[in-house]
Amino acid sequence: MTDLRVVPTWRHGHERYYVLLPDGRNIAWYDREAGRVNLLRDERRQEVLRALGPYLTGPVTVGAPPVPTSAELARLALHPDDDLAPNRPGEALLIALDRDPTPVRRLRSDQRRRDLLAQQTVGEALDRLEPAGWRVLHSLPFPGGSLLHHLLIGPGGVFALHALHAAKHRVRVTDPEVTVGRAPAEPLLGRLRHQADRACLALTTEVRPVLAVVAATAVDLRGPLREARVVEDTDLTAFATLGGVYKPTDIETLYAQARDRRTWLRT
Repeated sequence: MTDLRVVPTWRHGHERYYVLLPDGRNIAWYDREAGRVNLLRDERRQEVLRALGPYLTGPVTVGAPPVPTSAELARLALHPDDDLAPNRPGEALLIALDRDPTPVRRLRSDQRRRDLLAQQTVGEALDRLEPAGWRVLHSLPFPGGSLLHHLLIGPGGVFALHALHAAKHRVRVTDPEVTVGRAPAEPLLGRLRHQADRACLALTTEVRPVLAVVAATAVDLRGPLREARVVEDTDLTAFATLGGVYKPTDIETLYAQARDRRTWLRT
C-alpha cells in the first residue's frame, strides 16, 4: 500500500493532480490537459502511477518536468506589484466603491455599480473560455488613468474589450457613436479603437477592438463597422470557436508580456 496521496487542483483553466509524500512534499503532478505525468523522484515512478491510476485518462507521457519556457521564466521573475493577472473584472471600480461607497439614500442608482456589473458579467464569460486555450486579463491600466476593461488572448488572436451596461435599453451603433436608450450618443467605438491601438503598441501584435454589450433589449447596428466588433455578452462564447492565429506557445508569450504592468508604460 502506498503512502502517497493525490490532491486535485484547478487553476487558471488547468486541471492538475499533485502527488504528495506524507510530509506534504510534492514528488509528481499529472497535467490532464497535456497528458503528462511530471516526476521529481524517478525511483518512485511505479508508486506514483499507481496512486494516479484512478485519475489518468488515456495515454500519458511520464518523465522529468520540461524545461521552463521563456514565458514561464518571465512570469517567475515578475514582481507581485507588477503582475496584473490577479486583477478582478472591474478591479478599479471595486476599489473606488470601497473607498467611496454609494450613499444609502439616493434617488438615482450609482452608474459605477452598473459599470461594475457589466465588467463582471463580461469578465466571467471570458474567464470561461480558458479551458479552450484562451487567456484573459482584466482592468489593465494605461498611462494617464484610462483602463482597458478586458484583454483576451487566444488561438483566434488578441482582442481589447470594453463592457457597456445597457440597463435594459436599446443600443444603437452608428460608427463611431453608440447610443443607449435616450442618452446622448458617445464616440465609444472611436475610444475603443484608440485603446486597441495602444495595446497593439504595447504588445507589438494586432489587437482588435470589441464592444461587449450587457443587458440590452436589442442592439441595432446602423451601417458597417470599421475594424471593430459589437457583441452581446451572451454571444462571447463564440470566441471559443476562433483559431488559426496563435499557437499555445505564442499565447503564453503574449500573456506573460501583457500581465506585466511595465509593458503598458510604453503606450
